[in-house]
Amino acid sequence: MTKNSQNPQDLAIGSDDELPTLTMPKVGFVSLGCPKALVDSERIITKLRADGYEVAPDYAGADVVVVNTCGFLDTAKAESLEAIGEAMALNGRVIVTGCLGVGADKERIKQEHPGVLAVTGPHQYEQVVSAVHDAVPPIDNPFAALVPPQGVRLTPRHYAYLKISEGCNNSCSFCIIPDLRGRLVSRPIGNVMAEAERLVAAGVKELLVISQDTSAYGVDIKYAPSRWKGQDLPARFYELAAALGELGVWVRMHYVYPYPHVDKVIPLMAEGKILPYLDIPFQHASPRILKAMRRPGNQDKTAKRIAQWREICPELAIRSTFIVGFPGETEDDFEMLLDWLDEAQLSRVGCFKYEPVAGAKANDLGAAVPEEIKEERWHRFMARQKQISAGLLAKQVGKTIDVIIDEVDEEGAFARSKWDAPDIDGSVFLNGEVGDEVGGETGVAAGDIVSVTVEHADEYDLWGSTSKSAGG
Repeated sequence: MTKNSQNPQDLAIGSDDELPTLTMPKVGFVSLGCPKALVDSERIITKLRADGYEVAPDYAGADVVVVNTCGFLDTAKAESLEAIGEAMALNGRVIVTGCLGVGADKERIKQEHPGVLAVTGPHQYEQVVSAVHDAVPPIDNPFAALVPPQGVRLTPRHYAYLKISEGCNNSCSFCIIPDLRGRLVSRPIGNVMAEAERLVAAGVKELLVISQDTSAYGVDIKYAPSRWKGQDLPARFYELAAALGELGVWVRMHYVYPYPHVDKVIPLMAEGKILPYLDIPFQHASPRILKAMRRPGNQDKTAKRIAQWREICPELAIRSTFIVGFPGETEDDFEMLLDWLDEAQLSRVGCFKYEPVAGAKANDLGAAVPEEIKEERWHRFMARQKQISAGLLAKQVGKTIDVIIDEVDEEGAFARSKWDAPDIDGSVFLNGEVGDEVGGETGVAAGDIVSVTVEHADEYDLWGSTSKSAGG
């Protein structure tokens, strides 16, 4: 693929009844890390597309490459540095952005890869676009600036991430996100709802609400109201959930801290306004470890709240993440965590072995847990949760549930239930043996929401066949 020289005479003009044929500047993009970083990438690409740039499918076809990095854990930093190195080796013109682009890590990037064109921090969209302009100037042509109203997205057409805020006001001792992304900055709720409406109008069937602390939404702006559908709508977690629930699509809540006002949202799930799904990062169950983590520490009370939520919304699925091997964690602390897992019966769970991330206050606690004990506890944790998950999913066999189709191929379809977020939770598989119900003119397509009778379950996934349509 020929790179654009940016000379006006290189534009091939056709006959009078043809549009100009342009050799557009092309940007390669590597996006690492969490969905919040993915949204940052989408915003950068949307602006670049509006400026007339194309997205290159590979390094060879790119005039410049943007690498959006992750800097949360040391393993993520290593992956980001490796990606930068690969882009430098295969292209050579690289702009770095994201969470690795601040502080000492920024200097590390420059030292290890002195040829990078620019290094910027997270959600610094304009700086990235400016760096691209400097590296490969845009073509000033009206035929080039064609961007859909909903912007450019990196997710499939039928689901999209909806970021409601940046930053975080919490001070968890193991986390450096506030240092990387700053304190909480909430978007006006009118802007959030306008974006949500554009996405739905463009065919999105599922909105995944994300931030660093979703249930703290609006605290920083004192819940300032915005006009939406003729009313003043406060920028508050419950009001946002209720408003999104009026759009007629699946709404999934991620990164929700269990503040007391979260209780108000559970009835919306029971009513089918938003999905019966809460992503709550509990992190541990031992009060002593939670105190050291600077996290809410009364897991007995939390377990009772979960039981109350399930009384209101029996279908509620809770996903969470935990850390094992935190500094000072004893065998008793870990056993307490396993006992709490048995009591809480969480639907979806992830677990990380503690990493001493540079700059995290937990590193000063001392009493580091040996790596071999971290590894052993991680395996025991995952084995326990595997048993819990298998038991919960087995209860779905014989039931008819709604799923959203993610992908269809010659063997069948890959779908997700209301209790499964993309890329992190389980799947529902529709095998090709169900006949005309999968594929063909009468079959399902990506983005369809259909009813499925569950026929089999394992520790993480379900299998079934389609029945009547559930919409979509």
